[in-house]
Amino acid sequence: MSLSNNSLYIVSTPIGNLEDITLRGINTLKKSDIILCEDTRRSLKLLSHLKIKKKLISYHKFNESKKILNIIEYIKQGKILSLISDAGTPLLSDPGRLLINECLKQNIKVVPIPGASSITTAMSVAGFRDQFIFYGFLPKSEIELEKTLKILTDYNFTLIFFVPAIKINFYIKKFKIFFPGRRLMIGREMTKIHETFYRDEVDSIDFFKSPIKGELTVIISEKNKTKKPINKEKITHRVRKYLKKYSLKDTVDLILQTEKVNKKEVYQLCLKIKNEKNN
Repeated sequence: MSLSNNSLYIVSTPIGNLEDITLRGINTLKKSDIILCEDTRRSLKLLSHLKIKKKLISYHKFNESKKILNIIEYIKQGKILSLISDAGTPLLSDPGRLLINECLKQNIKVVPIPGASSITTAMSVAGFRDQFIFYGFLPKSEIELEKTLKILTDYNFTLIFFVPAIKINFYIKKFKIFFPGRRLMIGREMTKIHETFYRDEVDSIDFFKSPIKGELTVIISEKNKTKKPINKEKITHRVRKYLKKYSLKDTVDLILQTEKVNKKEVYQLCLKIKNEKNN
């Protein structure tokens, strides 16, 4: 496989198991003159495993703006450059967007070298609907988090998040508020020796009693469209109250605004109460 000059190669690397890299990915790294990476120490472990010795340049979210012009200059000099992240597919919650946009602006070809991703790895074993939204890292502050989750509740898609393991209980608490009735899967140490998947209902999952380490991939299932059985005792009082002021149709609509129940059942209950009142 020959690599072209005046190109930037986006190379996916393993998310844990060092064997999870493609032959094309290995060949691209071997033929690169320079490899851009987030943490040179972490990248050296992978490159040493692959017996690859190349010049590494640290490229991360704190220095990407400063490094762009030098990187573009290297490419224009005819050097072959690859970009990798600490793990998985670059740019998915990792730096690189600014560099790619600058390359495209300057007619530098950007070539994807696909491979491992924690997003698709987790989705492949979740068993949830494959129409999904990948959000990435959720906000850290409670106010911003609640704003974000409130927006996401309106979408009937599988939702994927990255969560620091140390804060998992903080996020589970919010998931219980905003995603009741859904299922949840948490992927930990995926592709590694201690790979673990936690599966449960959002409503019933327990908080973690002891701390866990690392970065977790959390998947929330699509909405459960099954309506809850009607709680007649709870709703009857409201129906009687509403029927004093509103029509049968308006009463049904008012109940359905706050209760996720079967419309036909609500209508039958309202009609029964109205008829009792008229007799």
